[in-house]
Amino acid sequence: MVKSIAFIGDSESVKGFSAVGIDAIVCEQPEESSVVLKGTVEKDRYAVIYMTEELFEAARKEVAKLSEQTIPAVIPIPGARANNGIGGRRLSAFVEQAVGSDILFKKIR
Repeated sequence: MVKSIAFIGDSESVKGFSAVGIDAIVCEQPEESSVVLKGTVEKDRYAVIYMTEELFEAARKEVAKLSEQTIPAVIPIPGARANNGIGGRRLSAFVEQAVGSDILFKKIR
């Protein structure tokens, strides 16, 4: 079975993602993000799930459980409402772990 890509975010943030073949899943309330993420994962249709940083942060426990698996990859990206920098910090940490030095975002920390 071919896996797809999903994007979970507020209605303003998900606009346009459907046009490029990404399944847009609306979640307006951060406190509901864990339930929405869990339901999205249970469909077993997605290899990658993007989430707005705001929702990603609110679903931290569910994301931590999923980080032990290869699929789906859950990736935070800035949303229309807020950008708290978590996506950039995670990318920087991954690069630092792989390379041994923070070569991308020395100013983010």
